[in-house]
Order: sequence, then C-alpha cells, then structure tokens
Amino acid sequence: MSDPIIKVDGLAKRYLVGHQSEREQYQSLRDTIVRSGKNFVRKAVDMAKGRQILMGDEVEEFWALKDISFDVSEGEVLGIIGHNGAGKSTLLKVLSRITEPTEGRITLNGRVASLLEVGTGFHPELTGRENIFLNGAILGMTKKEIRQKFDEIVDFAGVEKFLDTPVKRYSSGMYVRLAFAVAAHLEPEILIVDEVLAVGDASFQKKCLGKMKSISKEGGRTVLFVSHNLSVIQTICQRCIVLKGGQIDTMGPSAESVAKYLEAPSDTFWKREASPKTDCYFEEARISVEGEESQNPIVEIRTKITNEKAKNLAFEVHLFNAAGEGIALGLLGSVDPINLPAGTDEHIWRFPAHNLATGSYTAALRLNVPGVEVFDEIWQKLSFDFQAPPQAIHSYRIAQSWGHGAFTLDLEKV
Repeated sequence: MSDPIIKVDGLAKRYLVGHQSEREQYQSLRDTIVRSGKNFVRKAVDMAKGRQILMGDEVEEFWALKDISFDVSEGEVLGIIGHNGAGKSTLLKVLSRITEPTEGRITLNGRVASLLEVGTGFHPELTGRENIFLNGAILGMTKKEIRQKFDEIVDFAGVEKFLDTPVKRYSSGMYVRLAFAVAAHLEPEILIVDEVLAVGDASFQKKCLGKMKSISKEGGRTVLFVSHNLSVIQTICQRCIVLKGGQIDTMGPSAESVAKYLEAPSDTFWKREASPKTDCYFEEARISVEGEESQNPIVEIRTKITNEKAKNLAFEVHLFNAAGEGIALGLLGSVDPINLPAGTDEHIWRFPAHNLATGSYTAALRLNVPGVEVFDEIWQKLSFDFQAPPQAIHSYRIAQSWGHGAFTLDLEKV
C-alpha cells in the first residue's frame, strides 16, 4: 500500500486570548496601580522574548484544534463538516501552511493549492492575467506550463473581458470563479477548498463540484472540502470528518458520518451577558427542531424577554442557509401588534419546517415596532441542523441551498 499523500498526527493549535478581568465597578487607586504594573511587566517580558503582546488584564488559552490525526490517500475527496467554531477553517489554514501548529506533525507529499476565503491568494493590485501567472509560479510551474493551461482557466472562470482589470475591482463572484479556476487547473497534487464556493451562483457551484470530482477520479489528485451542504458532502466525498469542539467526533464513510452528525441534538442556546439600554430586550434564546422523525417537523424558539414599557411590538425571525443567504422571514405583530407583559417572561414561537431542505441553518431574532424603532435583536447567533423526512417529498419542498429565493415562515406564538 502506498504512503498517504496527507498524514496528520496529533495536530493541535492553541491561541492566546487577552481580555479584561471581571472586577468591581469601584477600585482603590492602589489596586489599579498594582494591576497596571503587572500588565506592564507581562508585556515587557513578552516583548523581550519575541512573543505576541496581548492587551487586557488576563491571558487565556484557547485550543482551536486538539489531538487531530488522520490520513488521506491519493485521489481521495475528504469532506470536513461541523458547526460554526468547530475548527474547520483553522484546520485548513494549518494544512495550507498559513498558520503553524502548536503541537503535532503534518506530512504533505505534493504541492498544495488552497481556496479558503474571498480575498486570499491574489494580489489585489495585479490584473487577473498577472495573478494567474503569479499563482502558477508559486506552485513551481514554468511560464510555458502556465500558458498551456491559460485558456482553460479563463474559459472555466468566464472572466475573459476582465483579464486585464485589477482583481480588486472584481465582484466577489468573479473573484471566486477565477480563484477556483486557477487552483483547479494548475494541477496541484492537493486541493483544499473551504465554504468560499457558496459565494458563486448555483450553476457555477455545480460546475466546481463536477470539476473536483473529475480531478480526483481522472487526475488522481486529492481534495479536502469543507461545506455545510451535507447533500454535496455525501455526493462527492468518499469519507468525511466531523469536527466538534476542535476534535474529531466522527470519521468514516460520508453517509454514516453525516447521519451521526445529524443525530446530535439540534439545539443552540444564547444568553445575554449584560443588560442593554432599551425598553425591551432578549435575556435568553434557544432554538431546536421538534418531531424531526415525523412528517411534520417544527422549529421551536424559546425566548426569555424582559419588557419594561414597550408596546405594540413585532417579533421577526430571519432564516439563513449555510451560505449565509437570507432564505426566509417570519413576522408577527405587523397587523395585530404584540403587547408583552411587564417584567421577564418566557415566550415560545414556532414555525413548520416542511419548506426546508436537509442542511444547516442560522436564525436571527428581532423585537421592534415596524418602521419606528428596533428594541433588540440576536443576529445569526442561533443555528440548527435539519434532516428532511426522506418519504415526505412534496411539490412545495424547496432546496434553498441551491438559491431558489426567499419564502415566508408560518410563524405563530404558542
């Protein structure tokens, strides 16, 4: 058996985070001087030793990745999934040698091309033509080799008219099209792709997915692919890694890994740390999917709201797909205003999930008087995963992840 093209052993990545300590509102002058002195000494020692200087009173360790080990064979397409903050992007940045690991060892047997986020990989002042040659040179290709691939790259990206325009003037879609075309056609042995493809339109996404499959099967190249689109992961990836809290939770065949990922409770909790200066605000919020195994699943939102004197309110729920696109809006109170009791109470809101396709979603909540005043909002802090019942395929089911537009949530207050 040949050696794996990617071998990761005991990988870990630690960040040091500086923050202000929690302390009483009033402190003596002596305590303030002592605290400032300690901070000065700590920063002076860090500077003398060439370490990063962190602001704040305290320094906390944060492990974005911990004890990551896996192998990838030549020609394999490996999917990586997980909730926001699970460590997916950090793992790709370490594998792309953008950031160094704190612990562990990585062996890469081949050239690596990465497509991680809009704005990376190209020099903004150079034209599209110049950036194609620059990226080829970085991969160690000669000008002759790049010229042989040049027409294919331009045709795939569809940016012929803008080749001699600086890429800083490109739209995000044009930028991603050219970046993917360069990465895929300049023949690196390893291609690393993050969720950045979600920026493109549906037809280009399908084109990119087809290209990744072809370069793997026909070209024998290896692809690492991060996505929240679970259907795509199952379609193009032989194996899949599920990250949770910076560690590998599941690794195996894509269908099995996705199934285990979706079996985990779809429930996200948010809690406010400090009371805002407004008459009505959220204290807590939780979102979950109820009855997911039935034909009529429901998304339930439980909120704890403090109301001092606000009246004639409206409650909004904005729903976003994995690409960050707004796909749905639920609104209560625009016609018949909501009057919440004074004080702090729990309120439950629900909407049917029959229009949702399988995938990951993020919700934003808002309390306002429509067109007059916004009292409070929780913007894209709550997320959930949804598995559409396979036997309940109706004409009204819309696969929102492919960009079919927005629809209205049938929101109700329980």
